[in-house]
Amino acid sequence: MSDRISTIGFQTNVVDQLDALRSALAQTQTELSTGKKLQSAADDPAAMAQVNQYNVQLSASQQYVTNQHAATTNLSLEAQALTDATNLLQSARDLAVQANNSTLSASDRQDIATQLQQQLQELVAIGNRTDSNGNYLFSGYDATTQPFAQLGNSVVYSGSSAVSQLQVSANQHISGGDTGSSVFMNIPAGNGTFTTAVAPGNAGSASIDTGTVSNPAAWVPDTYTISFTSPTQYQVMNSLGGVVTSGAYTSGSAIAFNGVQVTISGTPATGDHFTVATAGKASVFATLANLTSVLGSTASNGQLATQIGGALQQIDSAITNFSDVSASVGARLNAITAAGTSEQATQTQLQTSVSQLSDTDFAAATTQLSTQELALQAAEASYASLAKLSLFNYIS
Repeated sequence: MSDRISTIGFQTNVVDQLDALRSALAQTQTELSTGKKLQSAADDPAAMAQVNQYNVQLSASQQYVTNQHAATTNLSLEAQALTDATNLLQSARDLAVQANNSTLSASDRQDIATQLQQQLQELVAIGNRTDSNGNYLFSGYDATTQPFAQLGNSVVYSGSSAVSQLQVSANQHISGGDTGSSVFMNIPAGNGTFTTAVAPGNAGSASIDTGTVSNPAAWVPDTYTISFTSPTQYQVMNSLGGVVTSGAYTSGSAIAFNGVQVTISGTPATGDHFTVATAGKASVFATLANLTSVLGSTASNGQLATQIGGALQQIDSAITNFSDVSASVGARLNAITAAGTSEQATQTQLQTSVSQLSDTDFAAATTQLSTQELALQAAEASYASLAKLSLFNYIS
């Protein structure tokens, strides 16, 4: 009885060993056919945990790359829009200079006004440009909302005041665009400190320039009125009616007060007055619209010269703003390029680490397969010989 039990135990042990050899052989064959030595966590729990961690990092890195592509596309489209807007304003500036000629007839100025009106419409169209998905470039978060609407000569902004931040690396976010309000609407008015204007009812032919700031610390923000008590005498009053300064007027000479100075040229009439007011913000659309209106009006030469001079300064300020935004766009594109290079290196490193842990070493696996086949054949032959089981004579 004990011999029979020993025989059964021997056979069971041998079968278990043969099953183990077959299982190992099958595992090696699977590794060679799939190219993966890690089929499940059971193969190597520690290695699989590392692979899973690396794959999470790879997924995040790929998302960064996707964000980089989206930001690059949008910013490139914005850069082109800014270039087109700048070229358009340069053309508008040339027309304004051309219009600032006292020898032009009302018909000549109306022709220029018509061209400026067309350019205003073109500028609105640039502000309403979209990407390939139909999303507006200058609407900020509200990418599906048209940013600008023109009602006559008035243009209103309906986009967001903030833009989407796209994560382009583990520790870097990039603004994917710029709002229409920051690009087109909030341009510093006048010289950035104050604006000048000629009263509509002035009887004389004098005009006022845009002025300069000689001492910013001495400037007191307020609305000042330069009044002419005679064609050769003026006084400057603040909004409370207090006289700030006064003097004799000479055409082309600077009138200075509170750290600023302006120049009035031409022949003023008694009672004419001019305004110097604290600067706010103005849209580039309003600049073109106002210039269009004044060229189509019956304003005096003094009023025309003043308003055209102010429009030229506003156009220059808008061009400067476009340039500043373009520089920011360029810097962001450069940052994205650098981030892309870094992410490419990161992905290569992670993929190498995953490959080392999970991919089959074909040379080693092929050698191992041959060794396992020989071991299995030897074990089966040995078992057949020892157990005298004829069945094994037919197993190759």
